[in-house]
Amino acid sequence: MKIRIYYEDTDAAGIVYHTNFIKYCERARSELFFQEGFHKNNNKDEHFVVRHIVSDFVQVAFLGDIIEVKTEIVERKNTSVILKHSIVRDNELICTFDVVLVYVKNYKAIPIPDKIFQVLENKK
Repeated sequence: MKIRIYYEDTDAAGIVYHTNFIKYCERARSELFFQEGFHKNNNKDEHFVVRHIVSDFVQVAFLGDIIEVKTEIVERKNTSVILKHSIVRDNELICTFDVVLVYVKNYKAIPIPDKIFQVLENKK
């Protein structure tokens, strides 16, 4: 997913504020499901929650840049999945996030349905 950097994304120096990169990853994950017709109203009781995030900041991004969030499955488990989000600008790595997501129903971990993994695996 490509994202343009706007004023609201930056600090006083025109550099993307670090926590905004987490938002971009969330948008990219959400967009994968929106494109397949999944959204919160489809299944109100089941969804992912973030359990853990590890970040690695390599470069900065600036006002006006167009960045891309790439997502891949690192490890698939029964009730959780580890994703790696890589944020790049012109194929130059800006940062990465390893995110552990747990699938829950009524806030209790449950097995992730195959249809959910298929959306993550068939990403563009």
